[in-house]
Amino acid sequence: MNKLLDIMRQLRDPENGCEWDRAQTFASIAPHTIEEAYEVAEAIDQADLEALKGELGDLLFQVVFYAQMASEQGRFEFADVVNAISEKLIRRHPHVFADVRYSDEAGLKVAWENHKLAEQRAANPADSSILAGVPKAVPALKRAAKLGKRAASQGFDWGSTDGVLAKVAEEAREVAAAAATGDKARISEEYGDLLLAMTSLGRHLGVDPEEALRLANNKFEARVRRMEQGMQQAGKGWGDYAAAGLDELWELAKQHKK
Repeated sequence: MNKLLDIMRQLRDPENGCEWDRAQTFASIAPHTIEEAYEVAEAIDQADLEALKGELGDLLFQVVFYAQMASEQGRFEFADVVNAISEKLIRRHPHVFADVRYSDEAGLKVAWENHKLAEQRAANPADSSILAGVPKAVPALKRAAKLGKRAASQGFDWGSTDGVLAKVAEEAREVAAAAATGDKARISEEYGDLLLAMTSLGRHLGVDPEEALRLANNKFEARVRRMEQGMQQAGKGWGDYAAAGLDELWELAKQHKK
C-alpha cells in the first residue's frame, strides 16, 4: 500500500506529476470509479481471476486517488478511510466482535438495516425517515431494491411471496389498462410501478434484481449472437427473415445453449 500511495503522490505532484492526474477532481473521477466497479463485476462473471486481479487493482487505485485529493485539501488521509471502514464493520457485526446473538438470518438482516438506519440518522438528524441515506446515485433498479429492503426491515412488507405475486399481477393489469389509453405519462408511471413490484418479488425470492437482469442480458446477448451465426452460415442477414423465421432461429439458439 505504501508503494501505491507513493505513486499516487508522485502522479499528483504539482511540479513533476502527470498533467492529467493533476487536473482531476472528485467529480471528474467518479464516472471512472463506476466503470471500474462494473469491470470488476464483468471479470467475476467471466470467472477470470487473472483479469479480476487487475480490475481490483484499478478499483483500489480509485480509492487511493480520492484519498490523495482529500489529503491535499487537508480533509482526510488514506489511513482515515481504512479506519472508517474498519470501525463500521466492527460496529455492524456485533455478533462477531461482541456478545450479541441473533436467533436466525432474518433477525440478522433486520439488525443490519437498523444499524445502517441509525448511522444515517446520526449523520443527518434532520432526516428522520426510515429511508434516510438510501443513495440516489445508484442505478434505479438497485435503488428500488434498497428502498424496499429498508421499508421491509421496519415491517412494511408483504407477508408472503404469494402476496407480492398478486401485486405484480395487479400492476401488470394496470400497465395493460394504461397502454389501452395511449397516455404515455400514465403508461410510464404504471410501468415504473410494475418494475418496483418486481424488485419486491426479487427480495422475497432471495434474488438481487440487478444481478438477475445482468445475467438475463448476458443470456439474451449470447442467443442473439448464436442467431447471427446461423444467419452467416446460411449466407443471410436480418433483413432476409420474416418474424416466423427469426422465431425459429431464436428457438435453435435456445437449444444450442442447453
